[in-house]
Amino acid sequence: MAVELVSASPNDSVIDEQKAGLELLGYKQELTRSRGLFHILFSAPLNTRHNLIALSSSAYGLAAPIVTSLIGGGPAVILWGFIFVSLMVLFLAISLAEISAKYPTSAGAYYWCFRLASPRTRLLFSWINGWLTMVGVWTVSLSVTFGTAQLIVAGAGIYHPDWVATPWQTYLIFLAVISFSSIFGIFFNSLLPLIDIFSAIWTFLGIIVILICLSAKGAAGRRSAKFALGSFDASASGWTPGWSFFIGLLPVRCPYTYSAIGMIASMAEEVKNPAIQVPTAIIWSIPIGAICGVVFLLPILFTLPDVETLLSVPGGQPIGVMFELIMGSKGGGFGMWFIIFMIGIFCAISICCAASRATWSFARDNAIPLSRLFSRVNHRLGDSVPLNAYLLSTIIQILLGLIFLGSTAAFNAFVGVAVICLGASYTMPVAILLANGRKGVDGTPFYLGKGKGTVVNALAVAWVLFEIVLFSMPAVVPVTKTSMNYASVVFVGFALISAVWYVIDGRHHYTGPPVPPEILDLPPSTEKL
Repeated sequence: MAVELVSASPNDSVIDEQKAGLELLGYKQELTRSRGLFHILFSAPLNTRHNLIALSSSAYGLAAPIVTSLIGGGPAVILWGFIFVSLMVLFLAISLAEISAKYPTSAGAYYWCFRLASPRTRLLFSWINGWLTMVGVWTVSLSVTFGTAQLIVAGAGIYHPDWVATPWQTYLIFLAVISFSSIFGIFFNSLLPLIDIFSAIWTFLGIIVILICLSAKGAAGRRSAKFALGSFDASASGWTPGWSFFIGLLPVRCPYTYSAIGMIASMAEEVKNPAIQVPTAIIWSIPIGAICGVVFLLPILFTLPDVETLLSVPGGQPIGVMFELIMGSKGGGFGMWFIIFMIGIFCAISICCAASRATWSFARDNAIPLSRLFSRVNHRLGDSVPLNAYLLSTIIQILLGLIFLGSTAAFNAFVGVAVICLGASYTMPVAILLANGRKGVDGTPFYLGKGKGTVVNALAVAWVLFEIVLFSMPAVVPVTKTSMNYASVVFVGFALISAVWYVIDGRHHYTGPPVPPEILDLPPSTEKL
């Protein structure tokens, strides 16, 4: 009887190699590797009231919360603040790329902390970082989905300017947005790479359409180059001019435009050749987002309507009215608004997906309650989906959204919390790397070298420490109950919850990521505190 030998295809060989590489990091290949560089680069999470990363996040993230930059100073803050932040975030992106190339796993920053820290501190640092990441991804997803709901309210305001949505109405719209995003992410997971591509095309063409239409119409009047590029008025914020400029950076350093760059790593186990693709996507998301952001902002700044009129819009979301005034008609304004709205929907789908992967990854390392339940992967939905983790992430967002019914000021704190938590979680492994004399990234495909790497890492850490202070500040002074920034309060609250859970359960059951002892060159007993 003849035996037919079938040789493995090149793709099979690559998949086997990547599977073996993941096993060396301590994990089994459970998710399907269906994404390439283009998919994760334009998957709109993946970096935000609004966004994710790269091209898709720029337009959404800069438009939706533009009112904060108008309060902080106006055009100069919007344009030059965006360019300044893009440069500073690039140092963090390069630092993360170097580490992610060495350890390409969906566990992300808390895994990196465990591998880079000393045996004495690695377990605690990993736990702290993991919970920072969890709170960050949940609140950043919430800010995107709830921000999209607020964007719908702004769109309705174009045709119904006297209607002011009640908190309950806004919350119900939010439920519709998160339900749509979750259903898509759960039942159509295999289509998400195509959605990412469509999102990139839609955003690119949308920015071009907005550039042409706003430049051609300018119904609210034309602004001079002096105004569009340099106008600065800090009187609305009450802060001193210098500090008001930094306060106005919220839209460009919120969880919309750049804060979620590290969440690209959450998709590492669904990416082909992650040691190259993931760090490449992290780095290139910044210049691509910066270029698209500038192209998007310039026509708005040169045709910007009266700032006082925009700041007086009911509900505090002026984007619909802004486009209506610039286009000179409700139909034209709605068309421009619809472009941004669809980008928001794409962002919501992608960020919810990334949040579920981060939740699943932390659960499989026995770091959250009922870890065995939430670490399961469902293989019956046409593709590998961490269904339970997805549902957990969604339910947490729905529950946190209820806070909006009691206090919009307290809810807005989640925007700042997302920035603080994600920024701190990304910076921890970079800071540990610095403290260790940059030991632990030898052999990475993106090695920066000791001298240049030290400078880049130090700038990244310094910037994030500054923004943590920055985003704990209120946008306006004097401070009232409604204008108070509760981000630090919410941050401390979550920190206490994670600390209590560590004392109750974590210190007894959490042993860190399942890194093979021979790789660490340590006996298993020394990995515990």
